[in-house]
Amino acid sequence: MMKEYFKNIDFENNLYNYDNFYIIKKTFVMLGKKTPMSSSSSDEVDEAVEEMVDQVVDNFIDSVIHAHPNKPTRRAYIERHREQGHNQLWNDYFTENPTYPPEMFRRRFRMNKPLFLRIVERITNEVPYFQQRRNACGRNGLSALQKCTAAIRMLAYGQSGDTYDEYLRLGDSTSRLCLENFTNAIIYLFGDEYLRSPTPEDLQRLLDVGEVCGFPGMIGSIDCMHWEWKNCPTAWKGQYTRGSGKPTIVLEAVASQDLWIWHAFFGLPGTLNDINVLDRSPVFDDILQGRAPKVKFKVNNHTYRMAYYLTDGIYPKWATFIQSIPLPQGPKAELFAERQESTRKDVERAFGVLQSRFAIVNNPALLWDKEKIGKIMRTCVILHNMIVENERHGYAQIDTSEFELGESSRSSRVQRRESIHVGDMLGIRREVRDKEKHDRLKADLMENIWQKFGNED
Repeated sequence: MMKEYFKNIDFENNLYNYDNFYIIKKTFVMLGKKTPMSSSSSDEVDEAVEEMVDQVVDNFIDSVIHAHPNKPTRRAYIERHREQGHNQLWNDYFTENPTYPPEMFRRRFRMNKPLFLRIVERITNEVPYFQQRRNACGRNGLSALQKCTAAIRMLAYGQSGDTYDEYLRLGDSTSRLCLENFTNAIIYLFGDEYLRSPTPEDLQRLLDVGEVCGFPGMIGSIDCMHWEWKNCPTAWKGQYTRGSGKPTIVLEAVASQDLWIWHAFFGLPGTLNDINVLDRSPVFDDILQGRAPKVKFKVNNHTYRMAYYLTDGIYPKWATFIQSIPLPQGPKAELFAERQESTRKDVERAFGVLQSRFAIVNNPALLWDKEKIGKIMRTCVILHNMIVENERHGYAQIDTSEFELGESSRSSRVQRRESIHVGDMLGIRREVRDKEKHDRLKADLMENIWQKFGNED
């Protein structure tokens, strides 16, 4: 009876169905309970179990040896010949007589070769992931040049890692891992130097440039930029979408005339406007907490002790912000509006160069993780500042040679700030938001610009 029962079970079709094995096991238990277990029946059960186990084992071995022809198989490893990818990259760009000239290297890597090699060298020395190692067979892994090139190309062109598989010989998942480790390394190694607040020397240079432009005491322009987030989680889309547009993440930045970005605050939802972002921004933390150097400048024979930024019309009328005039009346107002708007474009130029230099920031963000998106933005800003430092001598338009003679010719100077108490923070905050000082400073700047540029045709 039991043998007839087991003969009716299709073991081959139930080979990978563990639920059926569980049913068979329960069947043994039930049969054992309902059938009087005489010696002969016990031997019959043992024989049936042994026969079933043998049949299952035989079927399993047959299925492994003779795979089903219609069953898809996955190739676990693809031999990409990574050594060939490294040799090709080396011969194209890094030999003494490379295939492609420095101009093409600059266009494809977004930076000059010495700067790129400096980044690769420091990352290789201090980040274990980028150090080339041998596997158990004695074969070299991917080189640091391959990994860094893959990361730079993904930042520069905004494409997936699959795009560079045929040339650099590394897969999509490996490219994404290279990008993640590259962003972490850039922020860790270069973030403190190239994403810093202005030092006293930096402030003095910014003040000199502002004075040449007709705005003594000006240290840059501030504005916001939105980065579209394509793969924003559905539950967050209402928080990051304004109107009928796409989800975006906001970057607040302060840039100077040479396109250096001195302040970058990223991560707020796209539903916030510039004023909402300003309320959450740490742009004035150094001033409020007494860490920023003091600035003293004179405009129209009036002395001021707090630097300011040029902004567009949405920003509030604080002593630290100077906006244009929407409907200028008279030649003085028209000249002031023209000079203010042309100078404030520095931050717009910085955004444009950042997006054209790193297309990943210009294209919609494809990642799901907001933290990784933030690291990519910070990495692009750091690399942008490194490129500006390396190349600013080639496009600088402001001549500050008249200020190199000494402090006597300067009307704007940086002084050391004394330590402040907690109670002084409220007074500094009121001074930052002083509307009367804003109006007086704007009138003095208008008169200063008219005296300096009013006679020009």
